[in-house]
Amino acid sequence: MMRQQDIHIGDKSFPPIGFGPGGVGYTPKIKKQHKGIELFCFKVYNKLYLKPQQEREYVEACSYAFRTGYRLLDYSSAYGNGNLIGKAIRKSGVSSDTLFITTRVSNRAQREHRVRDEFMNCLKGLNVGYVDLLQFHWPVTGYYLDTWREMEKLYEDGLVKHLGVANCHPHHLEEIFKICKYRPEIGQFEIHPLFTQKSLIEYYKQQSIMVEAYTPIARYDDRLVRLPLLKRLEEKYNKNFVQIILRWHIQNGVIPLIRSCNKAHLHSNFQLFDFQLEDDDMKAIDDLNINSRLRYDPDNCDFSIL
Repeated sequence: MMRQQDIHIGDKSFPPIGFGPGGVGYTPKIKKQHKGIELFCFKVYNKLYLKPQQEREYVEACSYAFRTGYRLLDYSSAYGNGNLIGKAIRKSGVSSDTLFITTRVSNRAQREHRVRDEFMNCLKGLNVGYVDLLQFHWPVTGYYLDTWREMEKLYEDGLVKHLGVANCHPHHLEEIFKICKYRPEIGQFEIHPLFTQKSLIEYYKQQSIMVEAYTPIARYDDRLVRLPLLKRLEEKYNKNFVQIILRWHIQNGVIPLIRSCNKAHLHSNFQLFDFQLEDDDMKAIDDLNINSRLRYDPDNCDFSIL
């Protein structure tokens, strides 16, 4: 049985897998034909019954993740003030001091120059005295350098242990390097077997920046999950394809961030430390790359909708 081990870069170590619950989706789409009393009843039902139920399920799933062994929490102020995460930590019985808590600066806070206010509100919601990692969510054009300076102030105030970025290309980082007091330690961007980002990962590692992968299983894209290669590897290792892909990330020195509130998936996705992919199988997964980006390109997107 292999023991869970941290991923190292330089003299720093980080948990090998992260849990990202996202936000709570309160309101289903309302059909346009809903009018009058029907729409009123729908809104009342949503407020009194649906939203509280979803919040309870969210807190329970997060609490379960911490009890299962996840220690890296990937969160963002864009998802809310963190009060439900704070409840989940208390419910789990796991000390917040043993967790690696991440939050990110929302794009809106960057545009409105409310980085500190938003952060302090999230800190209060999480019910913690500091966070382990503060990132910005996106390098919003014209704002992200000012945002970085505000993040550094929070770091100097002892409210943040590590500073990081998300969705940055090398040119974004080069601009940060020009003005920063403290260099980013962790960077998060889209990585999966259809979009391996090998050159970008190598650049980050050359800069001594740990890499986190979001969308690590390509959102169950058919071009990936139906491949005979993964079926063969499932049989070879007696693991499901998600576990195999997550293990591929870890062996590449990348921290995969799993977004799930399904208990069965949370349990299964953590069973990664009792097997190891052989070198030939690692290369075979590497070779699946088709440079297919599934999320937004930070050089070609409308930050106002993110």
